[in-house]
Amino acid sequence: MAGKVFFSVSMSLDGFIAPAPPEHLMGKQWMELQAWVFPQRFMRENLGIGEGGEEGRDNDIVRETFERTGASVMGKRMFDAGERSWPENAPFHTPVFVVTHEKRDPWERAGGTTFHFVNDGIQSALDRAREAAGDRDVRIAGGAATILQYLNAGLVDEFSIALSPVLFGAGTRLFDGVDASRVALELIRSEPSPRATHLTYAAHQR
Repeated sequence: MAGKVFFSVSMSLDGFIAPAPPEHLMGKQWMELQAWVFPQRFMRENLGIGEGGEEGRDNDIVRETFERTGASVMGKRMFDAGERSWPENAPFHTPVFVVTHEKRDPWERAGGTTFHFVNDGIQSALDRAREAAGDRDVRIAGGAATILQYLNAGLVDEFSIALSPVLFGAGTRLFDGVDASRVALELIRSEPSPRATHLTYAAHQR
């Protein structure tokens, strides 16, 4: 049985998932947004940044997200930013399908991550990701424009937002351009933690 298609992001209280300008991705604001993630034991082990770390519900959520993911899909802008900053052992450990116009051979990294470059649209990338994921889920990793394409196309089953206690004031909003006439949401779960509020929704076509 095929798994779900989902995305999970961290969001500031004023609705942004990335700072402006784009070159500030991975900078101070972005690190504050992700401050709930990096102290977690699972994330530290996954990134190879040392032993120890926090355990608790935040750690469980990070681990559960990675364990359910059999393949990921991302846009070219997210890949370009990550290519400059990910360690050699990239933090996916699954096949990743990059939606792009660029023709490029697969890029294999340590730890089981291979980036495949898909030139014929979001549906093709999703089909390939589903095949690679088997009975596990496919994660739409980002960025915002790619997530929105899948959401507006009715291809997302579920998503989670970690609402972080930070304000950006400007940046990239996740839902700018959402087709609200086609997307209906159902709250599945709301969980406060010491570092974030975790909201999970099912997405349906109206």
